[in-house]
Amino acid sequence: MLEKEKQIRLTAGEIGQLWLQYLNDSSSICILSYFLEKAEDVEIKPLIEFALELSTSHIQKITSILTEEKNVVPNGFSIKEDVDLTAPRLYSDSFVLNFLQHMSKVGLTTYAGSVGTSVRSDIKSYYMDCLTETMQLYDKATDLLLTKGLFIRSPNLPNLEKVQFVKKQWFMLDVIGEKRPLVAAEVDHLFANLQRNSLGVAALTGFSQVAKDKDVKQFFLKGLEVGNKHIKLFRGKLEECKLPAPMGWDSEITNSTAYTFSDKLMMFFTSGLIALSVGYYGTAVSLSPRGDLSSLYNRLSLEVQMYSEDGANIMIKNRWLEQPPMASDRDELIRKKNQL
Repeated sequence: MLEKEKQIRLTAGEIGQLWLQYLNDSSSICILSYFLEKAEDVEIKPLIEFALELSTSHIQKITSILTEEKNVVPNGFSIKEDVDLTAPRLYSDSFVLNFLQHMSKVGLTTYAGSVGTSVRSDIKSYYMDCLTETMQLYDKATDLLLTKGLFIRSPNLPNLEKVQFVKKQWFMLDVIGEKRPLVAAEVDHLFANLQRNSLGVAALTGFSQVAKDKDVKQFFLKGLEVGNKHIKLFRGKLEECKLPAPMGWDSEITNSTAYTFSDKLMMFFTSGLIALSVGYYGTAVSLSPRGDLSSLYNRLSLEVQMYSEDGANIMIKNRWLEQPPMASDRDELIRKKNQL
């Protein structure tokens, strides 16, 4: 029965997820291999090895699936072409640990979505395995952050003493410039988006130092402006309610300017961060009832999308952007047929 089912063609959702995961994991292998080469902390090093093993096994599995289905395997990224393992250290071990914990959270969301879009039992089973493995990575990374005193907790709120119901539209809208205190979900999303932007700014700071192409370097510098602006706005919203905000990661970046990652790899990774930001901001809009917050997230999301277009143009210009699986262009096929 299983062999028969494997003959069923992959759906658009399945092939799209496999294709994107191949690119993500091949880029992760390059970045994680570099982190592992530079790691000095004896507790963090095994975690990097574990993450690297997961990405390597994913590449092998996806290659097998695509080959069996007679689909081309993406070019992706390679250690030989996209990273110099002998380059000086660019990021601290503390940053790497936070990076792993953050990316494992991204993986949990991505793989859960992949399970939901998978129909064929072997593909569904594969993504369930990915989800389980990533849960283990998240658990290990979080525990290590807590052990080392590096875990940044979101703010605490007063205990809820009784159930209350909203009585006025004031809960949703600003009234003559006055704003109600933030609800728990709004605090969580402001804090999380501030933290993500802080990590992103640190990553881009390192990228901007080692980028070779002028346009790529300017793109990263523009990203730093955008990220720091968003950090300031999110921090301001928290401070309005006298809530603490996490500090940045600037001190975790070295002064190295030596070639470390290829511009292609850094552009791909940054494009992924941009796409995640749009998704996180969209989720925050849906869970932030206060009018000024939804307006803020919508405005910042548009700004991020415009920045994304600049990145796409650079990648297309340099032939770095691999075309994802597409539906057949029937009109073009008909035109070619008529020209024969």
